[in-house]
Amino acid sequence: MIRVTNLHKRFGDFVAVEDVSFEVRPGEIFGLLGPNGAGKTTTLRMIATLLKPTRGAITVAGFDALEEPEQVRRHLGVLSEHTGLYDRLTAEENVRYFARLRDLPDDEIEKRMAEIFPRLGIDEYAHKRAGTLSKGMKQKVALAIALLHDPPVLLFDEPTSGLDVMSARSVRAFLEGLRGTDKTVLLSTHLMPEAERLCDRIGIIHEGRVVALGTVDELKQLSGKQELEDVFVALVEGGGEL
Repeated sequence: MIRVTNLHKRFGDFVAVEDVSFEVRPGEIFGLLGPNGAGKTTTLRMIATLLKPTRGAITVAGFDALEEPEQVRRHLGVLSEHTGLYDRLTAEENVRYFARLRDLPDDEIEKRMAEIFPRLGIDEYAHKRAGTLSKGMKQKVALAIALLHDPPVLLFDEPTSGLDVMSARSVRAFLEGLRGTDKTVLLSTHLMPEAERLCDRIGIIHEGRVVALGTVDELKQLSGKQELEDVFVALVEGGGEL
């Protein structure tokens, strides 16, 4: 559902992403792990067609991100740490607004909100202005926006960053419920327990390069480490080598 091939992104003299390749299979949750500044968010933004790669290829659901960006966006739901909600609109009004930008008809919007809001626990604050909501509540509203057009591919960039324990737990439980469904998920995170719990496979990115790829068990066996955090630290401190 996602294929990234020899992806490269340069900002002036700075190389943010260099020769990154991986694929995300239908129905799996794929984790992209790395320290701050490793290139995770830049990679996700290129997949989401928000940035153009310097070179390389990206396909999403069979569509070329460079040649068919609108088709890629139709098949994507994107959730980042920054929700982008309008504070003066209510939670429900925000969801309606973004759904209409996607040309969803009103009856479809009503149907999808009736399905999604209870699952995320949004009903109780649907009519409150976004500016009055906690970060966790805002994140759930942003998640509803990402899901409303029922996309087959979901990109989550640090979705639990800065959330309180209960909000983070709720978002993780929702993501866990997507495993084995018809949704394909690419999850960027720096939280090792979160990645170990949620992800079918993991790619570790360091200094713009993918330095390890496989299941959690495969990475542990390869490194001889017992914990994913130890695998991660060994790769980062070892300059990408175990």
